[in-house]
Amino acid sequence: MTENAGPALIDVSAALSFDEATLQTYLASHLSGFSGDLRVQQFNAGQSNPTYQLIAGGRKYVLRKKPPGTLLPSAHAVDREFRVMDALRDTPVPVPLMLHLCMDRSVIGTEFYVMEMVEGRVFHDPSLPGMSPDERRAFYDNLIRALAALHAVDPDAAGLGDFGRPKGYLSRQIARWSKQYAATETETITAMDNLMEWLPENLPDDDSCAIVHGDFRPGNAIVSNQSPDVVALLDWELCTLGHPLADLGYVCANYHADSLPTGQFKGLDFKALGIPTEQEFLDLYCKYSGRDSIDNHLFFVAFSFFRSAAIIQGVYKRGLDGNASSQKALKLGHMARIRAESAWRIVEENF
Repeated sequence: MTENAGPALIDVSAALSFDEATLQTYLASHLSGFSGDLRVQQFNAGQSNPTYQLIAGGRKYVLRKKPPGTLLPSAHAVDREFRVMDALRDTPVPVPLMLHLCMDRSVIGTEFYVMEMVEGRVFHDPSLPGMSPDERRAFYDNLIRALAALHAVDPDAAGLGDFGRPKGYLSRQIARWSKQYAATETETITAMDNLMEWLPENLPDDDSCAIVHGDFRPGNAIVSNQSPDVVALLDWELCTLGHPLADLGYVCANYHADSLPTGQFKGLDFKALGIPTEQEFLDLYCKYSGRDSIDNHLFFVAFSFFRSAAIIQGVYKRGLDGNASSQKALKLGHMARIRAESAWRIVEENF
């Protein structure tokens, strides 16, 4: 795919196929306005929940489902994705319109949901190739504004007060991803072992709580075809109630990654390109979130690398087992080590 277009569409792979006639019959009776012959294609992007474009009656839809095979407990929670995006529909946070959630596995083999198709561009490379400096500046301003808007949403007012426990997010996340990493480990990564010991012993005193996206990055934003406006945020599988700086640390990790599968970001001439420096990114977040300053964001950067390493390890293991949503999974094995070593380097240099 090109970096200024939507994700590429491919024929549905055999491993991720399902009975399309059964789906068509089901949606015709459960989804208002759905009619006509159904055409299904697979998006060749995303490593977790397989995603498909549906076309019927001249209208486009998007379907996301759990992957086949044996899954780790609490993983691939499409019902949580659906619920949070549906809850955010009347807030300043840009999300697609949710249309239907199906928890009946007998329809296509796993749980799934259907949402509107939002047209636009996706930039997986955070350096935003093809954009002008002014467009890059505007995009990042819009992205940071959207992040602050998410963290400003009152969970109770949005009906998400029970979406997670408001306290102890970081300790639970570290325990969860340590456990899931151990369940999918394929080699010894010393940096991961070090992180699993260091992180829980060095938690920040601040235990703030907000709705957190969990995978907040440029590649999960759809950008208008006509402007740098962010028109939808995607991939809410990891969303929960948690510490807002976890999202901030995750996106700021781009400034510290020696290797990104999508392109180089660290070391760019940010001023010439119109991309905010890390400090400017933090300042913009403070501006839109009403914070005075942030002095411990590097803990959250290290945490994000650790969590990313655990997630990548799980994706790689599913690739080995033949259950991943994309063949790209098999090429990710080395990235778990790189992410873990990046996190441990930050710890050694700053704490």
